[in-house]
Amino acid sequence: MHPAPSVIVFTVLSGLGFGFLALLALGSLTVSGWGAFVCWGLGYALAVIGLLASTFHLGHPERAWRAFSQWRSSWLSREGVTSILALVTLAPMALSDWLGLGFGRWLGMLGATLCVATILCTSMIYAQLRTVPRWNHWLVPVTFLCFAATGAAILAVRLPWAYAFCALLALVLIAGWRVGDGAFAKAGQTIGTATGLGRLGEATVFEPAHTAGNYLLREMIHVVGRRHAQKLRGIAVIFACLLPALLLALLPVHLAALLATVSHLIGAFAARWLFFAEAEHVVGLYYGKR
Repeated sequence: MHPAPSVIVFTVLSGLGFGFLALLALGSLTVSGWGAFVCWGLGYALAVIGLLASTFHLGHPERAWRAFSQWRSSWLSREGVTSILALVTLAPMALSDWLGLGFGRWLGMLGATLCVATILCTSMIYAQLRTVPRWNHWLVPVTFLCFAATGAAILAVRLPWAYAFCALLALVLIAGWRVGDGAFAKAGQTIGTATGLGRLGEATVFEPAHTAGNYLLREMIHVVGRRHAQKLRGIAVIFACLLPALLLALLPVHLAALLATVSHLIGAFAARWLFFAEAEHVVGLYYGKR
């Protein structure tokens, strides 16, 4: 799949934002006054910037509001609905922490649940696609949740959680790559199954379906060299998991929070770029790309 920058920014920043908001909502990071204003503002900014970035991949961004109407069948629509509900539900909690209103944490628990639901809906946009075998397994939602939890724990400098989630994320990334590498072959998709001609013998492409580029070739087919993929996997694990844990262990709190978060984001962007670049859509079989 073509790794569109807007979608990469969307999935990385919204995941971090909603993860951090969930942590704040549960009271895992004690904040008050202007400290609360800054923390809640940062969480909202990350989540909203991520959501807005997603609209730039649409042909008509001004029509993005229409996506909300398909919540019965579309994970994209469900993500939009849950994200708005989460942001609205958490607003009183944010005001309570900022102004010292003393609202109960039950509202925060509801908001945190909606944040987790939003991240799950984002992941299911991809995990439910049988046409992309590399995405069509349970480790994809787990990976999205682990990124959100790890980033939030690093940003909040919750050290025991941060160390644990960094280790868990590294393991989940490696497991996801191992499963994904064999997913296309395991799915048994060939040009014969794609055309329905496999029962007659071995099917091959006689001529390309088009003499020029088209939307499918531009958006659904992308080739990344195995050597480059291995390097980026290493960068993802080192910067998203290992280096943040090391920085948090060695540096003063505020400096560690800044540098570890930046490092984690670098790794997250590398991993998410690979998430799209390595994904093979079965439509590529029609063009002899597999």
